[in-house]
Amino acid sequence: MLRRSEFRAAYEQGLRRSSPHFTVFGLRRVVPAAGSYAGPCGEGMHYGITVTRKQGGAVMRNRIRRRTRELLRHLPEMGPGRGGAWNVIINPRTSVAHADLRLLAVELEAQLQRLATALQGTLQQNS
Repeated sequence: MLRRSEFRAAYEQGLRRSSPHFTVFGLRRVVPAAGSYAGPCGEGMHYGITVTRKQGGAVMRNRIRRRTRELLRHLPEMGPGRGGAWNVIINPRTSVAHADLRLLAVELEAQLQRLATALQGTLQQNS
């Protein structure tokens, strides 16, 4: 995810799940019609990570982002279900900079699984 509009939509219209180290937001992504280009789309989850200035200086924010990206790299591919396109925003808390990566991985995977289940429920309700 790169566009501000995608982030705003997920924050304002999406589902939210929180845990001690992460807050995750998710929203179904609209796949453009054939022939029109609206950026890289497709099925599955597209991730965005946001870290605010109040969490620390540039070094601290970059450390939090790097650790969160590393957690995402090692997670199994998951999603709310086949046939869906989803935007997921991860807001890590400052504690991510120093917490044990194994514990963070378990927590983030559980949060994403909870979000995927909730998003699948909204998909079934709208069908």
